[in-house]
Amino acid sequence: MNYERYTELEISSDALEYKFISRGPKGDIPKIIQFKATYIPNMYNLAFGDLSHDGSIDDLVVNNNKDRNKILATVTSAVYEFTSKFPENGVFFTGSTPERTRLYRMAIALNYGELVADFEIFGIIRDMNTFLDVPFEKGVDYFGFLIKRKNAKFEK
Repeated sequence: MNYERYTELEISSDALEYKFISRGPKGDIPKIIQFKATYIPNMYNLAFGDLSHDGSIDDLVVNNNKDRNKILATVTSAVYEFTSKFPENGVFFTGSTPERTRLYRMAIALNYGELVADFEIFGIIRDMNTFLDVPFEKGVDYFGFLIKRKNAKFEK
C-alpha cells in the first residue's frame, strides 16, 4: 500500500507483537498490534488498539489523532511482516464495532488490487450457527476477514 506509515515499529522477539506511537494533535498515543493463536491450527487473531498502562489493548477508544490512514497502513505493514515470517499462518480480524469492521472492509476494497497480489482474502459471514469464509467481494457486509499469503501451505 502506498500510504505513509509509522516505520518505528518495536517488534517482539517472537514477531507476535508490534508497538508504535501515533503522533498527532492529540499527542503521542502508544498503539499495539498482537497476533494471537486461535484454537484453529495455523490461524491467528489480529488484535489492535491503544496500549493501556496495564499492558492491555483498548480497542474501543476513539482518539481522532488525524492519522487513521497512517495507522491502518502500519497495521497492514505488520501483517505483511508477520506473514512473511510465518507464511503458513492465516490472520483473522474483525472490528470491535460494526463501524470499524466497515472501515476495514472499505480499506480492503480500496486497496484490493494491490493486496490480492500477495494474499488470498476472504470475508467471514454468519450462516445459522456457524461462520463461513467466502472470497472477498466489495460492498458485502462481513462479520470479519481472513487473509493468508498466496502459495502458503495452509488448511482452513
